[in-house]
Amino acid sequence: MRVLFFYALLTLCFAYAWFRGGAPERAAATIIAIGSILTTLSYTPYATRFQSVETGPFVIDIVVWLAFVALALKAERFWPIWVAALQGVAVAVHAIRLIDPTIIPWAYAFLMAIWVYPMLALLVFGIRQHQRRLKLSGADPSWSIFSSR
Repeated sequence: MRVLFFYALLTLCFAYAWFRGGAPERAAATIIAIGSILTTLSYTPYATRFQSVETGPFVIDIVVWLAFVALALKAERFWPIWVAALQGVAVAVHAIRLIDPTIIPWAYAFLMAIWVYPMLALLVFGIRQHQRRLKLSGADPSWSIFSSR
């Protein structure tokens, strides 16, 4: 039931990002959606799930973290930095499980999954801020322009 709830929430946030967000918000929603789907598909069989490091989700979390770091560096927004930090914590959970295999499996599972909820909240916050800036000034640049100097 909680998986259905999560995917319903993800679908709502994804649609909100694509209909009301700017390019960084759409990119973040897409990263979260693809990462979530791939993670769900890459879990080990149920009988052995979370008994050791989930290698597939670990690799996916690293790739998602790198994508969010790139988004945070390029976007003309501050909220992607927070999302990248939360994803970094999700990656750290796997690393900690590698270091200490005695961590209780349900705690590992919980700590793998919990970070996506504040990430979705930050995405919604970012979309609302984007809409506010559009209303106030009529424009909201999506991407930073860095000089080579």
